[in-house]
Amino acid sequence: MDASLKESLWKQFGATIDMLENAIRLCPESVWDSELKYWYSAYHTIFYLDYYLSYDPENFRPPAPYTLSEFDPDGAYPDRVYSQEELLEYLEFAREKCFTLITTLTEEKAKYRFVNPYRDYSIFEMLLYNMRHVQHHVAQLNLLLRQDIDDAPKWVSQTQKTY
Repeated sequence: MDASLKESLWKQFGATIDMLENAIRLCPESVWDSELKYWYSAYHTIFYLDYYLSYDPENFRPPAPYTLSEFDPDGAYPDRVYSQEELLEYLEFAREKCFTLITTLTEEKAKYRFVNPYRDYSIFEMLLYNMRHVQHHVAQLNLLLRQDIDDAPKWVSQTQKTY
């Protein structure tokens, strides 16, 4: 796959992840576990970021201490509230996974199918879908911050992070 295309994809997807990180960092403790469930929206976003970066969704397992509670058909929350530090660590794990997936993408890997009961997308399309999903939730988190503390993180045009 073309190196400049992979670089552009990473700079934009990485910027989306940076915006999620900024939204998590800006959230005050008083909002984190309020009735808004800010922490849960952040967790949901990271969980699916990780899941959608998987080549084998059927055998996906998040790193400990996270569970597969997001797949609960009744919408059960995780067993406990995750701290900002825990979610920032999980986000870093997912960011590295995303960087690796994008930078090692070949034409063949890009065409590989991500198949679960709801989706049958190429890995390339799954990357775009995943980026849109993260940005959707970043916008929600920013709206909650704007409503509660009258502040929100600034737009990130391109990530500067590499591994």
